[in-house]
Amino acid sequence: QVQLVESGGGLVQPGGSLRLSCVGSGSSFRMYTMGWYRQAPGKQREYVAHITRGGSTYYADSVEGRFTISRDNAKNTVYLQMNNLNSEDTAVYYCKAELYGTNYWGQGTQVTVSS
Repeated sequence: QVQLVESGGGLVQPGGSLRLSCVGSGSSFRMYTMGWYRQAPGKQREYVAHITRGGSTYYADSVEGRFTISRDNAKNTVYLQMNNLNSEDTAVYYCKAELYGTNYWGQGTQVTVSS
């Protein structure tokens, strides 16, 4: 089992950037596929990006070219660099760890894009 703690959210102006971090517990972090999801008010949680244990990265069309997911297994951390943010990126962002079909979620971090 892994516990996840996200950080790095906040208020940012349109066009700005933020970097989210998600730290996982335990010694098997490198085995997990790590992902980021988000949930805007009144909407369902949606996929943002994920990175496999081998380092391959995948993105939702809505964030492709603006967001970058990366991981540092030595620090048990996955990152989401978010650039050129707009109001539609406002949401609670959740980190997910997946291994052999079992998912673990963090508590989320709020990102608000507003002038």
